[in-house]
Amino acid sequence: METEGGGKWKILLPVLFLSLISTVRSASALRFRSVCGAAERQVRMPEGAGFKIGLFADLHFGEDAWTEWGPRQDLNSINVMNSVLHHENPDLVIYLGDVITANNIMIANASLYWDQAISPARNRGIPWASVFGNHDDAAFEWPLEWFSPPGIPPIHCPQTTTSYSGDDECSFKGTGRLELMSNEMKHNGSFSRYGPRNLWPSVSNYVLQVSSPDDPPSPVAFLYFLDSGGGSYPELISNDQVEWFRKKAEEINPDSRVPEIVFWHIPSTAYEVVAPKFDIRKPCVGSINKESVAAQEVETGIMDLLANRTSVKAIFVGHNHGLDWCCPYNKLWLCYARHTGYGGYGDWPRGARILQINQTPFSLHSWIRMEDGQVHSEVILSSKL
Repeated sequence: METEGGGKWKILLPVLFLSLISTVRSASALRFRSVCGAAERQVRMPEGAGFKIGLFADLHFGEDAWTEWGPRQDLNSINVMNSVLHHENPDLVIYLGDVITANNIMIANASLYWDQAISPARNRGIPWASVFGNHDDAAFEWPLEWFSPPGIPPIHCPQTTTSYSGDDECSFKGTGRLELMSNEMKHNGSFSRYGPRNLWPSVSNYVLQVSSPDDPPSPVAFLYFLDSGGGSYPELISNDQVEWFRKKAEEINPDSRVPEIVFWHIPSTAYEVVAPKFDIRKPCVGSINKESVAAQEVETGIMDLLANRTSVKAIFVGHNHGLDWCCPYNKLWLCYARHTGYGGYGDWPRGARILQINQTPFSLHSWIRMEDGQVHSEVILSSKL
């Protein structure tokens, strides 16, 4: 058993460390140019090259912060992201949900862990966007081991908080989606957005336009982000979200001329339909197929909409750590990212899915970059099925 004071500092050090890094600003200039005055927020494709996106899925920062294991896993996750960014140098990073494990975070300001998770992209001046997963604002779950030897960690809460400014360590209420998103959007490099108020409590519903390098108003592709629920509300994409997508697509891409790529966290039931039974074989492409698809609770129409839009090329999800395949579904592709974080379940090697959008002619190329630098599972997602 640790001494009382030592135990307290063991709890507080990760929080103090996170508070420190959240105040550090990157010295490097952001490498994106935002096009102002347009209907949708835009990122411009670099001249003479494709537009490259790195997907970081299921980082699960903040797990078991009261142990030595938890903070070590967060540092390992940072190493994975740094390795991927070093090898790929993407133009945009997408955090594909479960950035944090809120049900393990015993402080109100979970944004401290969120800030740590986005720091590899931020420190390099790489813009990023995020969607929510089922763990990002989940309610705190009291660990069973706290109620048996050696017992609950020695967190010393004051008798009164009227004149005490450090009581966040004693809060177990968590941080909601709106506050997490609000805190992230304060960073200059974040392209994340709340989305329409009528869709709340789902929050991360928005569109980014990838623009032509020589003609910024001209879209090369639209990137759609959807909140697939979990945590504080059911795991689904609601009818209202489906209708929002329909109206937004009709507004900005009425003739379906511009390719569309979609990102959310929890796979739809369509993933169960196309999932490989055993080994991953063509036309599917991937390297691990170690668990069953854990789909949304109900399908409310989003897949019917997307499957009937000729402009939709692919959907990307996280959630299942033991799956990294892409499989065709009607005229589009259903893809998993690769488990990036050392938090969360599973001991499969970590990595990240990479996408590259090429303009003329349009193509969508994808592969997986591993922590050790290896590349595998290359696939052209814009080819005819």
